[in-house]
Amino acid sequence: MSNWRDEVSESIRALIGERLVTTVGIRDHHSGGLEHSQVEKHLPDAVAFVETTEEVSHILRLCDQYRVPVVPYGAGTSQEGHTVPVAGGLSLDLSRMDAILEVNPGDFSCRVQAGVCREQLNAHLRDMGLFFPVDPGANASLGGMCSTRASGTLAVGYGNMRHQVLGLTVVRADGGILTTGGRVVKSSTGYDLTGLFVGAEGTLGVVTEVQLRLHSIPEATSAAICQFETLHAAATTAAAIMQAGIRVARIELFDDLMMGASIAYSKLTGMAALPTLMLEFHGSPVAVEEAARLAKSLAEDAGSVSFDWSADAEQRTRLWKARHEGYFAGRSLRPGWEAIGTDTVVPMSRLVEAIEGAKRDLLESGFVGPIVGHVGDGNFHAMILYPPNDPDAHERAMAVDRSIVRRAIALGGSCSGEHGIGLAKREFLEAEHGAAAVALMRQLKAALDPHGILNPGKIFPETF
Repeated sequence: MSNWRDEVSESIRALIGERLVTTVGIRDHHSGGLEHSQVEKHLPDAVAFVETTEEVSHILRLCDQYRVPVVPYGAGTSQEGHTVPVAGGLSLDLSRMDAILEVNPGDFSCRVQAGVCREQLNAHLRDMGLFFPVDPGANASLGGMCSTRASGTLAVGYGNMRHQVLGLTVVRADGGILTTGGRVVKSSTGYDLTGLFVGAEGTLGVVTEVQLRLHSIPEATSAAICQFETLHAAATTAAAIMQAGIRVARIELFDDLMMGASIAYSKLTGMAALPTLMLEFHGSPVAVEEAARLAKSLAEDAGSVSFDWSADAEQRTRLWKARHEGYFAGRSLRPGWEAIGTDTVVPMSRLVEAIEGAKRDLLESGFVGPIVGHVGDGNFHAMILYPPNDPDAHERAMAVDRSIVRRAIALGGSCSGEHGIGLAKREFLEAEHGAAAVALMRQLKAALDPHGILNPGKIFPETF
């Protein structure tokens, strides 16, 4: 910690003792998020494992006084380099803040510390007949999911984190503690401070507690898998189902490459390597059956070759396990190759055009590129696989990624449907939002973090 003033490290150690760690192994673990992230790693000078909001407040007050960069860290599942300490400084690990503080079943809400992970929360809620619906695949921390405005397979039926967060406890850059929102589902008073911090990626404050909206476990659930001869037919059916107003909880698309990989990797039987939709329906038994019947009719109109519907829990679990294993299944197509994952979203009316354009880009590039997506809300991912021993392959793969992103923005979409900006998507922020909007974002950043200590380098490239 040679670039830190002694007063800072001594004061933090006096507060949290041996939970301030400077060993290389721990610092390396906090240097770059996921192993497959495309961003360059940077070591923090130290890692502080905090356990209370008051500890976070004390540490931020010190760091702000001495201009020490602070990077919040949860479960480390970020895709876009949100937790990379590009300016060194302190990695603030909130994983030990893992208490479920209260559950209010009658209000369909709960309050948790930021380090609580989604699987932990749902295990706690199960016997109450409640669940929390946002499932980004990884067992991410809820504070991190809040900060990146996370989404997932159930977003089409229940919304993303923006729709689930009722209130927050946030520690500001100067150590001040701010509480926003509460247990009510709506309020028309004052600025929406809760919304300001949801999706801010830790650049405006450190989220330490989250008040969440909960949902009843549905009375009935069924799943369907529908296969097509062409990607066009599959994407067209997904759009048609949503435009018809059919109540679906999930609708996921696999292209032929991803389906073939999933059949092999996840041991799916009785299915062909064809473009595929996986759907799930929630509601009363009658409503679920009616929704499946209507979806089947639309699929058949588009030329589906099969539509298999089941209310069997084991079958549903097998399908969604395969969906969540999609990243590893895709990588298995070329073991040892590098991978870049795209994350774009477009209006439903432009979904077919966006997906077919991405598929065309991938085919023309010569790379292997399976596609999968939460297409019920226009969000899809392409995985661009390229050989590690080709010196030009990374830049050519990045060119494909940029082409897919630029097309999505041109179609009225976004460069990120759920992963956020972090380090990897900064170049697209102005193209998507415009110079005036980005200038206002910078003003908000400067007002709330005048010394630029909070997660520097994220969202805006020159903030460190």
